[in-house]
Amino acid sequence: DGPDLCAASDGDGDRNLIIGKKQFVSPSDSLAVLAANAHLVPAYSDGLKGVARSMPTSGAVDRVAEKLGLPLFETPTGWKFFGNLLDSGDISLCGEESAGTGSNHVREKDGVWAVLMWLNILAARKTSVANLMREHWSQFGRNYYVRHDFEEVPSEAGDAVMEKIRGKLAILPGKELAAGRVQHADEFAYLDPVDQSRSEGQGLRILYEDGSRIIFRLSGTGTVGATLRVYIEKYIDADGDHTLDNEVALASLIKDAHSVSDIVALTGKSKPDVIT
Repeated sequence: DGPDLCAASDGDGDRNLIIGKKQFVSPSDSLAVLAANAHLVPAYSDGLKGVARSMPTSGAVDRVAEKLGLPLFETPTGWKFFGNLLDSGDISLCGEESAGTGSNHVREKDGVWAVLMWLNILAARKTSVANLMREHWSQFGRNYYVRHDFEEVPSEAGDAVMEKIRGKLAILPGKELAAGRVQHADEFAYLDPVDQSRSEGQGLRILYEDGSRIIFRLSGTGTVGATLRVYIEKYIDADGDHTLDNEVALASLIKDAHSVSDIVALTGKSKPDVIT
């Protein structure tokens, strides 16, 4: 008997989280659903100009962009990169895994707008959040996704983890790991198409042949230590099983993330402090 939709936000209303009856919607999936259904909202009835996501955000919106023929931009973490694309008119929708979603009505993430978009889409589709997600996955497939945060890691230990992985990037492609064969591994760099600025060292990426990914980022250098973030995702196509528990679907990738990075040995942490 609960409400059909719950929406959470932070104090200044720029972030958003969508939850339906027995259905949590990850920020990455939320961005993909908004992209796939934006045409149902009057302001976007002519379609989107393009979409953008931060690199650690899951590739769910990529599937939508590919099917709809929309330009797609993969940017470093940080809203300023979206701002350039919004100003130039290259995109009209963007989002990040940390619950920020925005459009070209304002040069910033807007949680209130995102919730209104969801309400408008649900009203137009005359469906529930859970049904909408099932229909979306049956059309585009599902990106199972989790972020593991290892907090208050001594800076030296965090740097050691990143160096350990960085030293393996050249030899990982072609290797068969627990989750499958690695197709590509690199350190993400971004050339801004608007101002031509280049951003290096934006995260370490391991890409598997089936589209699965593991991403490592070290952020924050506070007085206590840094936060090591590990982003893990597995793509299951439209005909696959979309009902798996996240930890089950991602178990082999989590195992690979630990073996490649030696997180436990180098940080002393056997499990993440926060899982989102």
